[in-house]
Amino acid sequence: MTTTVAQQYKNYIGGEWVEPSGNEVRPDENPADTREILGLFPRSTAEDVNRAVEAAAEAFKTWRRTSGPQRSAILHKAANILEQRAQEIGEALTREEGKTIGEGVGEVLRGVAILRFFAGEPVRPIGEVFSATNPETFLWAERVPLGVVGVITPWNFPVAIPLWKLAPCIAYGNTAVFKPAELTPLTAHLITEVFIEAGLPAGVLNLVHGSGSVVGEAIARHPKVNAITFTGSGTVGRHVYQVASERGAKVQLELGGKNPVIIADDADLDLAVEIVTSGAFRSTGQKCTATSRVIVLEPVLKDFTAKLVERAQSLRVGPGIRPDTYMGPLVSEDQREKVLQYIEIGKQEGAKLLTGGTALSEGEYAYGYYVAPTVFADVEPQMRIAQEEIFGPVVGILRARTLDEAIAIANSVRYGLSASIVTRDIRKAFYFAREIEAGVVHVNSETAGAEPHVPFGGMKESSSFSREQGRAAMEFFTQVKTVYLDMPPAQ
Repeated sequence: MTTTVAQQYKNYIGGEWVEPSGNEVRPDENPADTREILGLFPRSTAEDVNRAVEAAAEAFKTWRRTSGPQRSAILHKAANILEQRAQEIGEALTREEGKTIGEGVGEVLRGVAILRFFAGEPVRPIGEVFSATNPETFLWAERVPLGVVGVITPWNFPVAIPLWKLAPCIAYGNTAVFKPAELTPLTAHLITEVFIEAGLPAGVLNLVHGSGSVVGEAIARHPKVNAITFTGSGTVGRHVYQVASERGAKVQLELGGKNPVIIADDADLDLAVEIVTSGAFRSTGQKCTATSRVIVLEPVLKDFTAKLVERAQSLRVGPGIRPDTYMGPLVSEDQREKVLQYIEIGKQEGAKLLTGGTALSEGEYAYGYYVAPTVFADVEPQMRIAQEEIFGPVVGILRARTLDEAIAIANSVRYGLSASIVTRDIRKAFYFAREIEAGVVHVNSETAGAEPHVPFGGMKESSSFSREQGRAAMEFFTQVKTVYLDMPPAQ
């Protein structure tokens, strides 16, 4: 491999690319081949956050008064630019996060769809007119922006998740301080470029690279940050919520999942295997909506298990940039070690390892963070591998005697993000949809995946009871102002 000098990147504050206040940088490495460094990114300080917040607060004074059609035009232009750069940004995403090139480009195109949806929001109705007791009173309620919003995003969807937060934030008249994950800073830089090229005014979007413990903490504590939207781990999310809500900020959390698929005894097993395989192993299982539990009715347990193991063993693992790769590496060494630790926990708990369970480190895998697709059987509901989020290519098979027992097992975790059932029986499908404790429910499709124009979010510890995407985003990114206008006396 040819060695090149890595480019050093900057923060974007107040309409300019600026040097951070400190000198510390972090290399952005390719998890498929760690010899490739994609760039050097700032490990910014609280001083950088303060500059960004001040810039956002100043820009809010005028951005909040920008007309809906003007905001709409900028978002439409951003969507067009992102579409034109889809291959370039998709490849960058694949190189720094690890998912396959098909998934990388697909995620960028999903971002295009998100931008186009929210480009329509500024020209849709934002209020209601009411009848007042006094016939001379004109009474209305309208939705108005919150102000400066802190946008803290994870590494697993470094284009889609920032855009489904930034697009409504901007569309409804707010300004943003954007802190992306340290593992995926390049895609955040490219997204910011798209907004700049689209003509977003200075200060409306500010990008600050750095760690969660420094940059994220400073955003959560800053008195001029009126709201925070966060996607990430439950531990960090609860800390952000506590810190920000204590000072009265509005907080939105999207956290983890332990998502089940129920295989009914009338299921098409070939379809079921493909649904589970895609849900569990696409993106190397690094999705909050990934399938991690398969609850199988006894009559089809043996046949389904054999088919799933065979399919898992057939998957092509390798660098995501290769077009024939089904599953790429994990995003980092820490993430790989976490997954391998959970595999050991599963074996110690008594689950039966059917395939995978090892790091891949020979030959083409020597410089990447690879783990073989892993399937456990004989998993019991109380086991840690059936209760805790692993965030890797590991799926456990659980046995159930009845549909009610399967649903009870599915509901026996603290999460409630997404869930699926595979069945030919419409009655079972409706019963499942009613009884399952999940914010996103699928029938005959995988647990992962969400349309950009409908609400997204979970129940229980998977969210803070708010929803993202679709018109539901307006509930978080705006507040209601009620106006009583009494007519002056006639002259």
